[in-house]
Amino acid sequence: MKKIAVLAGIAVIAASAQAEPEEVQLQDLVVSAPSKTRVELLPLNVTVVDDSVINNSTESSLLPVLTSQIPGMFVSERGLAGYGISNGSAGAVNIRGVGQNNKVLFMIDGQPQWAAVFGHELPDTYVANGVERVEVVKGPSSLLYGSNAMGGSVNIITRHQKRDGVSGRARAMFGSYNTQKFNLSTGYRKDKCSVLVAGQLDRSNGSRKGSEFWLANEYINLTYTPSAHWSVGGLVDMTQSKANNPGTVQSPLESMWTYIFRGASSIYAHNTYSFMDGGVQAYINWGDHDIDDGHAPGTEPRNYLFHSTDYNMGFTLYETLHPWQGNDLSLGLDFVHWGGHTWNTLKADGTVQEGIRRHVNEVAWYVMMQQSFFHDILSLNAGVRQQHSSQYGNEWVPQAGLVVRGWKGSQFKFSFGKGFRAPNLRELYMYKPANPDLKPESMLNYEVSLRQRLFDNCLDMGVAFFLIDAKDMIQTVMREGSPLNVNTGKFINKGFEIDAAYRFNSWIRLSANYAYLHTSSTDLLYAPKNKLDVQLDVTPRNFEITLSNNNIWSLNTGNPDGNVNYSLLNLRMAYKYHAKGITVKPFVKLDDINNKRYEVVYGCPMPGFTIMGGVEASF
Repeated sequence: MKKIAVLAGIAVIAASAQAEPEEVQLQDLVVSAPSKTRVELLPLNVTVVDDSVINNSTESSLLPVLTSQIPGMFVSERGLAGYGISNGSAGAVNIRGVGQNNKVLFMIDGQPQWAAVFGHELPDTYVANGVERVEVVKGPSSLLYGSNAMGGSVNIITRHQKRDGVSGRARAMFGSYNTQKFNLSTGYRKDKCSVLVAGQLDRSNGSRKGSEFWLANEYINLTYTPSAHWSVGGLVDMTQSKANNPGTVQSPLESMWTYIFRGASSIYAHNTYSFMDGGVQAYINWGDHDIDDGHAPGTEPRNYLFHSTDYNMGFTLYETLHPWQGNDLSLGLDFVHWGGHTWNTLKADGTVQEGIRRHVNEVAWYVMMQQSFFHDILSLNAGVRQQHSSQYGNEWVPQAGLVVRGWKGSQFKFSFGKGFRAPNLRELYMYKPANPDLKPESMLNYEVSLRQRLFDNCLDMGVAFFLIDAKDMIQTVMREGSPLNVNTGKFINKGFEIDAAYRFNSWIRLSANYAYLHTSSTDLLYAPKNKLDVQLDVTPRNFEITLSNNNIWSLNTGNPDGNVNYSLLNLRMAYKYHAKGITVKPFVKLDDINNKRYEVVYGCPMPGFTIMGGVEASF
């Protein structure tokens, strides 16, 4: 039955073909933020999700948008709102089955975003407000970004004010479980200077008792363009969040909550000439976390609170040279200093109980060259990176590939690359399994892909095949009667992805994507064997109607009774009208219309049918 469902899904894709991709028109990209290289130079599978897709989704978090748009990507969820951190958290991002323990690197304008003590993702901070586009690389990005980009990278490109004068937009939403979401972004530009500020506030009672959540985000981006060849700028992005966790149905908790304050700031100078482009960026990402681990009903509350602070700071120098016709030579130098501090305080009197205080320094250089031949019909790409860490020594990262544009509208890619993830402070120094002699995890990735446009670009379709061979995975084993973290795990992931889109006319568009994953791992969580997303967009006149269907088969959630299958039907409707220079758009969003009861994290039931409604205004 499962095979029949999979074949049916593939048939749907082949028949309907995916969208005129908001994600794949790489040759038309306009880079408005610092970037180590243009994504079109990479032989890897790159997907770009732009502002129109993000904004039309009406989601306040980026992760649900990316999950539906990108085949092979999946994110764990535990409820209606808030991913949380610490025990029982969600928001684990997998790309092609690689991702647990922060093997997918998230960045804001190329600045790494992860908690430097525990090394985990920060899913609640990946908000949709103020985002221009998201560049997702499926496959190792360690050549450019080093550790944590083992399974892929997600670069969140922030929005800059491009129009002269003042412009902006605001949105207010209300819905199930007293969920409220508000966001505002506005910018001003005059001559060579521009500024954009954005704010977001989310709150919800949650779909389970004890799952209340709130989040606030503030963002400012300043740019100055002294000439046609140079721009300088800086940004500050801050997030405050508190998530309550009721535990699982099997093991409920009381008074379990996490509070986080995260900040990210960077300054950059960027140059653009006919013979080269690049720049320099200095950044810092920091966090302050307070956690009450809660207690089981009927037991005494814990007598302490856990605290941690962490930081991730550094700089990067990067330049892409164009020394001769058809050649691009990218060079870079990275330095990063990351670490943190943990401690407990007693609730009774605030007495401090020290934990750990550690840091790691890393420095790296990389070079990547692409050469095109035969009027860009063939492009060859190769590169290497050497990264030196004060903890594990040297790590070499090779990458190679080719791109063939053999006939009109076609693109064939082959790539080989290595990815790695360095051990985090928890694995090295915290709690009993800690082992300071750990080495990085690593994997080799092989990929072949084909993309084709037909019928005056109305049809866009693609297929990709991949093989991932990973080793030295950090696992906890028993040694001499005690648990110890060691580099002993390995796995092989292989599979394929299909995406296609067909635009029937100016107001009807049908898209779909399907991903199949086979893994040798017997305990891989949150990576479905089969994933199918289908979406119909109808936009007659000022109406916007989006009907989507998300299907998951063979998802390991940790449930001892077996894997999970589910299918979700979602609907969004909106109407736009214009009045005195302002566009107003009321909308309604219905999720899980079929009221499917399912779990992504074992013991954490999802809410079923929910409704959100609101209004958006742009000026």
